[in-house]
Amino acid sequence: MIALGSCEQHGPHLPLDVDTRIAVAVAEAIVDRRADLTLGPTLAIGASGEHAGFAGTLSIGTEVLESVLVELVRSADHFESVLVINGHGGNVTTLATASTRLAAEGRNFRHVNCHISGGDPHAGWSETSILLHLWPEVVRLDLVEVGVTAPWSEIGARVIAEGFAAVAPNGVLGDPTRATAADGQRLFDGLVDRLGATVAGWLDDPGEP
Repeated sequence: MIALGSCEQHGPHLPLDVDTRIAVAVAEAIVDRRADLTLGPTLAIGASGEHAGFAGTLSIGTEVLESVLVELVRSADHFESVLVINGHGGNVTTLATASTRLAAEGRNFRHVNCHISGGDPHAGWSETSILLHLWPEVVRLDLVEVGVTAPWSEIGARVIAEGFAAVAPNGVLGDPTRATAADGQRLFDGLVDRLGATVAGWLDDPGEP
């Protein structure tokens, strides 16, 4: 199992490695439940081009990320499969294209996203709550501020076309001011249970990728 994240701005109050932290924590929790899983090295930089313009954001782009994923899985043929826990929405399309290429080669590659049902898209209530639960020392509560609260369905196309800064200058989608550690524990435990069940289904009944 590999955790895949990003290095990108998460508003004024959260660190650059939020997506990576969450993906790693979820992957570690799932691996702890299964004797047949091994946790590999983390991929901490993904495709974050939409966050260009914010200091600290690093991105290898979609084409390079796809190549990295394909070559990584090719090199892991001594394992039965490679599973990726993805923490960044900008990696989703690339994971799908890599999966298509690898399936055509007969390799068993699976991926699942740390999507929080009912959560806000970026640096808002859900991510801030999870960090308050797991790493409260890295959350700058003195800098927390509300961002753009319109749903992703209304602003997502603009973010992709114009960049994140054009839509949310403070780097926040959602309202992190209402985040709590208790909410974070509930959200994180729910992620681990849901994604853990998905992974268990793959391992216990492999079927077709």
